[in-house]
Amino acid sequence: MTLVDELKSAVTPRAALLVVGVFALQMLFIASYVGALHDPKPRDVPFGVVAPQVVAGPMVERLEKLPNEPLDPRTVESADAARDQILNRDIDGALVIDPTGRTDTLLVASGGGTVLSSTLQKMFTALEAAQGRAVKTVDVAPASAKDFDGLSAFYLVVGWCVGGYICAAILAISAGSRPANPHRAIIRLGTLALYSVLGGLGGAIIVGPILDALPGSVAALWGLGTLVVFAVGAATLALQSVFGIVGIGLAILLIVVAGNPSAGGAFPLPMLPPFWNAIGPALPPGAGTWVARSIAYFKGNDVTGSLLVLSAWAVVGTAVTLVMSSLKRKPHAEPIAAELGEPAP
Repeated sequence: MTLVDELKSAVTPRAALLVVGVFALQMLFIASYVGALHDPKPRDVPFGVVAPQVVAGPMVERLEKLPNEPLDPRTVESADAARDQILNRDIDGALVIDPTGRTDTLLVASGGGTVLSSTLQKMFTALEAAQGRAVKTVDVAPASAKDFDGLSAFYLVVGWCVGGYICAAILAISAGSRPANPHRAIIRLGTLALYSVLGGLGGAIIVGPILDALPGSVAALWGLGTLVVFAVGAATLALQSVFGIVGIGLAILLIVVAGNPSAGGAFPLPMLPPFWNAIGPALPPGAGTWVARSIAYFKGNDVTGSLLVLSAWAVVGTAVTLVMSSLKRKPHAEPIAAELGEPAP
């Protein structure tokens, strides 16, 4: 056998295409992470200004004219209202101006991301100094002392996502690259559901009672974790049922390549470039990170939209998996099962 024949035998066209796909995934991974995280800058950060109208109006106009539009300022009627809006996650910070003194108060929430709160502090220290004024910072929703840079919620959700797509991938290829019948699909989804409950509980216990990295309700984090794991797993099963083994690569593309850098973990959403800022809330890592931080630091406020996003991934993934499993398939659609000697359905 010649070298060319050996090469053709060792590297099939299907394997070559998969290698090309992996290479493309690798390049997209680098482009996505570096593109999202290499140059973080605040953009249109929702921000409140508390002051008498004669002072607040000019200040809002001044903040709107800052280079590169880092803030999206609006007037807020009182300091208490500004605190409530921060805790409700309507704004990310506020400046309370003292018209009778020379020191103003900057309200921030490091629980939503310490990078953003420190950026706001530096920005307003410089802005106030230019006007001959000083600023003191009050952290309305401080991150836990054991939650470095506010990253624990993000890493928790990443762990849940990894468990979801790896579990689904193993279930999907263990006896064939596509579900052969509805019974097998139901078994896989049921197994995934049980795994999701255990994975959600395990993650909540680790970051809570064991490591004390995140405050907040363990039960709420458990429920969130269950939903995140199942949503990602169901989406992976759905993609794999439609595209075969390539679907697992597509799941990694959505969750890891696109989802993780846009989740608002290392840098909160207002500090990400427009593309990643736009897609982050619609993907499981971003939705999960938002809810985890809300549970830990914002009294569980403003979680409905993100929970609906996760629920949509779970419901659509389940539906597609079941529909695809009900379609009749040719025997060659189950190459792994055939290799294992499993009788064709």
